[in-house]
Parts: sequence; structure tokens; C-alpha cells
Amino acid sequence: MALFSSSTKNTKASAPKVDDGRLAHTLTKPWFSEKALIGTEQGVYVFQVPASATKPEIKAAIEKFYGVAPRQVRIVNLPAKQKSLRTRRGVGTRARRHKAYVYLKKGDSIQLG
Repeated sequence: MALFSSSTKNTKASAPKVDDGRLAHTLTKPWFSEKALIGTEQGVYVFQVPASATKPEIKAAIEKFYGVAPRQVRIVNLPAKQKSLRTRRGVGTRARRHKAYVYLKKGDSIQLG
């Protein structure tokens, strides 16, 4: 009697097949900065995403809403910053943010608006 099966399939985790409404909240908004706008010329687009977003979810959201398949997705966590308020209170804290770099294939583009 065999306790373990001998089949060893390598299955890679893929994007969610059923859209449960989560994809609509995956891409919060495009990230408009000088560096991000320069990257669009090379096919790299930047989006603000929630902290709980995963790479497969971001990829699925790009495919669903923009109709292009990303080549690669990278996620960056930006820390909170102390900012001077120039008031009696002194300093405040800017919230931490999360952004995703989406790399498209050559010739593909996204209309940001």
C-alpha cells in the first residue's frame, strides 16, 4: 500500500480565474511622476496598488482593464516619511505607499488618462 503518490507535477500559481470583484480594486491609480512618465517610453508603467495586492492579481487586472499582457510585474513598498508641517505641531507623517512596475512587451502600450 503506497502512502504517497509518485506523480510530481510542477504547477505554477496562476492569476485568479474567477473575478470576485477584487481586480477592480487592485490598480488604485496610475503613478504620475517624472521618473514614471519617462519609463512609459520604454514600456514600463507604474501604478499605485494596495498593500495586499499580489503580482498575479496585478497581471490579471492589467489584462482585464487594459487588454495587454504584461511581460513582468515588480512591486515596491515605499516607507512612511516624516514631513515638516511648518506649524505649531512641527512634523507629521506621510502614509506608506505601494506601487507596481508593469513591464509590457515591445509594441504594447497603455492609454493613461
